Amino acid sequence: MLNKAAKPLVKLVDRYLPDPYIFVLLLTLVVLIAAVVAEHKTPLEVINYWGDGFWTLLSFSMQMLLVLVAGFMLASSPPIKKLLDAIAGLAKSAPQAIILVTLVSLAASWINWGFGLVVGALFAKALARKVKVDYRLLVASAYSGFVVWHGGLAGSIPLTIATVGHFSESQIGIIPTSDTIFASYNLLLVAILFVVMPLVNRFMLPEEKDSVYVDPSALDDKDAELDASALELNPANVSERQPESRPADKLENSRLLGWSVGGAGLVYLGYYFWVQGGSLNLNLVNFLFLFLAILLHQTPRSLLTSLNEAIKGGAGIVIQFPFYAGIMAVMVQSGLAQSISEGFVAIASAESLPFWSFISAGIVNIFVPSGGGQWAVQAPIMLPAAQALGADVARVAMAVAWGDAWTNLIQPFWALPVLAIAGLKARDIMGFCLMQLMITGVIISIALSWF
Repeated sequence: MLNKAAKPLVKLVDRYLPDPYIFVLLLTLVVLIAAVVAEHKTPLEVINYWGDGFWTLLSFSMQMLLVLVAGFMLASSPPIKKLLDAIAGLAKSAPQAIILVTLVSLAASWINWGFGLVVGALFAKALARKVKVDYRLLVASAYSGFVVWHGGLAGSIPLTIATVGHFSESQIGIIPTSDTIFASYNLLLVAILFVVMPLVNRFMLPEEKDSVYVDPSALDDKDAELDASALELNPANVSERQPESRPADKLENSRLLGWSVGGAGLVYLGYYFWVQGGSLNLNLVNFLFLFLAILLHQTPRSLLTSLNEAIKGGAGIVIQFPFYAGIMAVMVQSGLAQSISEGFVAIASAESLPFWSFISAGIVNIFVPSGGGQWAVQAPIMLPAAQALGADVARVAMAVAWGDAWTNLIQPFWALPVLAIAGLKARDIMGFCLMQLMITGVIISIALSWF
């Protein structure tokens, strides 16, 4: 059974995988050395690439921090808590909980990757309050749904090449989503993963003696409330006033204020989607999460209490994303990413190019964990190769997209928001993710080659 096959992987990862911060430091040194040795750049040139690129992901880092914070605040609002608890109540056993969280995560990630990351993690916590289940596998299952994002509605590569004015338009023209996201082979691949992933995760469920459980009371998010009330409990700060006697207190507890601002945000979203015909992106997901949270928490004080708890999990994002920006800059500017892609293209044929594009994208993604950034690196190599070999350009582009999504399963960069919400470390889930990686790699390879 898969649980026996996964057991040594879990132990291996638990023993040897360092904290994601250590991982990104090691990855930085590997890339710096590789750029000097393989691309014959001077150490000073490589350091310059790294330093110049270090802050290029600041905007994206803030977006990811808001994915975590706004999603947490929304899920901690009383109505959403009740909804998640109600859905979690459908699971009556550990296997059912694993299957349910995987399906919810897959569906949410297919709609939008940021939405999927947050919803999957929060739903895993809701399930853990209801069902006694290995918490590590539960969170790994929630993260596993992320594998379909680049084949879904928010896939950055298929949406890029379907947009007028994209950087490769003069070379390949506009490729509609009917040839990529909604192509029969891609829809069939997504459908297969919707069946296989829940089963894979369910059959990795450890035996009772190997399971790790979490105390449901530890998931109740009460710390922020205690922090907010600390001043009131300190005798040095106690006053004779009654609760909400000050104008400031009344504003902090004003439902009218929360409803007015939250409602204004939703009016804007309605205008954007239904009048302007706008599309969903990460900024809009964050906007939706934030203003729904403002509306559903009702009072500013309730929202700020939730914010105090949510922000604690953002440290990893703040410190690690600049290092990945530096790594990406070295990979691109030194030519390392191009060399990896060209090496695989050199051994490809028209029939095998999608497969080798998938494998090369998976490798490049470890160092350049950004769908749009990765396409900018690989498109100049993959597209001329596809045209020269007579390969299907749309399928090659989707192969790069799936390669990017595939190795996210073992890339701590993307797991950080999930781990922060769940309260786990990367090594707690990556053993299970490694098994998911191997199985999905076979399925995606077959789909891209023969479907």
